[in-house]
Amino acid sequence: MKDWRKYNGALVPVTPPHIDVDITNIDKEIIKTNSYFARWTTDFDSGKEGEFWYVIHDNPMRIEDYSRNTRSKIRRGLKNCSVELVDKSKVLEEGFESYNAAFLNYNTYLISKNKEEFQFEIKQLEGQWQFWGIFYGSKMIGYSQNRIVEDYCDYSTIKFHPNYLKLYPSYALFFTMNKYYLNEKKFKYVNDGTRSISHDTNIQEFLMQKFQFRKAYCRLNVLYYPKVKMILKLIYPVQFLISFLKFGAFKKINILLFQEKIRRSYER
Repeated sequence: MKDWRKYNGALVPVTPPHIDVDITNIDKEIIKTNSYFARWTTDFDSGKEGEFWYVIHDNPMRIEDYSRNTRSKIRRGLKNCSVELVDKSKVLEEGFESYNAAFLNYNTYLISKNKEEFQFEIKQLEGQWQFWGIFYGSKMIGYSQNRIVEDYCDYSTIKFHPNYLKLYPSYALFFTMNKYYLNEKKFKYVNDGTRSISHDTNIQEFLMQKFQFRKAYCRLNVLYYPKVKMILKLIYPVQFLISFLKFGAFKKINILLFQEKIRRSYER
């Protein structure tokens, strides 16, 4: 299925959220690929507030348009670091250190990839991708892995090495990428992903507060593997009790229950 890919055990679309994905025979594909579920969104940027959203930026901005505090940190970030479009090979060779160090700071059930797995995943990327490197001198201290579809850019994966955050690399990176895609290339919008379900993250609040990203509300749709659907039906009524169990497989179960709670919010 050209519009879907398997990610962390689930089927998710590879198409931009403003383009409706083809869900023909998706129930059969869930079984065929042995996926826990398929997840997709509809009614992108409807303006109607709900429990699920993408975080996007869709208007060009100059540095003068940001707050005084943000302008200061952008300038310090650009003074301390260089941000460059790089070849995929550069991230393959030098990106793992930032990926691994950043991952160790996450509160998540996901397991960190080793270097070989990290490189294999990047090598498998299909379609049009661009890579940005953040450098302190000659050392890569972060990177962004962006998927391009016509006049749309998905900030798919961004990692900052935590030891260098005082250099304001995030300010330098987001200012540079926003300027490139929105001002110079005149893209429709850039996207930093959906509301996080699997782990805690502050990056989206940071982008909305500092870089004037906004929530583009949409409807969350999920279709489960039959056995997963049956298990959810049994345990959903006692989700409150399960929420206190934060170890082992219960971490994944709680994430699944949280996702189901969001999905059901659109049936009211």
